[in-house]
Amino acid sequence: MNKIFLFLAAMCMLVACDPVSEDISNDGNITLDQLKQQSSVSLKGNEIFCTTSAPVNAKWTIDDKDFLGNYAWKKTKLGEHNVLLTALCADGTILTNNYPLTVTEITNPLEKFYIYGGPDRPEDQPFSPGAWDAGAMRFSSTEGKYFPTIDDAIYFGKKTLIFDISDATDDCYGRVMNGWWSARYDDDIDVHFTNGLWELPITDKMANECAKGGEGRDLDLMITSGSCTINSVYYEE
Repeated sequence: MNKIFLFLAAMCMLVACDPVSEDISNDGNITLDQLKQQSSVSLKGNEIFCTTSAPVNAKWTIDDKDFLGNYAWKKTKLGEHNVLLTALCADGTILTNNYPLTVTEITNPLEKFYIYGGPDRPEDQPFSPGAWDAGAMRFSSTEGKYFPTIDDAIYFGKKTLIFDISDATDDCYGRVMNGWWSARYDDDIDVHFTNGLWELPITDKMANECAKGGEGRDLDLMITSGSCTINSVYYEE
């Protein structure tokens, strides 16, 4: 329900800033069938293209990332993906439609942007965080031991952080929280750190509480049992 109210608020701001958006036909309402007829999602290799000409305020959600507006584009990975179109009509009616997709080939590869480690950062060496050491994986240039502060654009862009992990023991678990220990982002259940690429999507709550443009509490991961080696951290787009 909170997400609906936030969406309504965002849409109201969008309409207030753009008087043209208020000129909605169909007596201020359209049907779901009309929305489907006037909207399309296409896949070209690993690129998703979304568009709607429906007279509504639109929000596209591609793999949980929101794009406000009639158009959206995103590069993706191989595998299953979901696109959701949420439409707000002038009379307050909300319509939604799903577009499941399967990416089978990469034609425009995702680019890696390293936060820690990587070929262009030889000074960032693999490390093994100690159990209950909250400073080892705190993303802070002043409070953390290894990771730099994350840019607000990464937080509010809701990037997915990808951790390259090795030497993880079977009992390697930990918390996803902030540097003040005032909130957890793992539903209060320790997450399992495994070998390979371990992903952590940044949520609105994490961005608002951890970004410097928010409450500035820094994203923090902490090992609570077992051990592992962190080789690098990056996001892709």
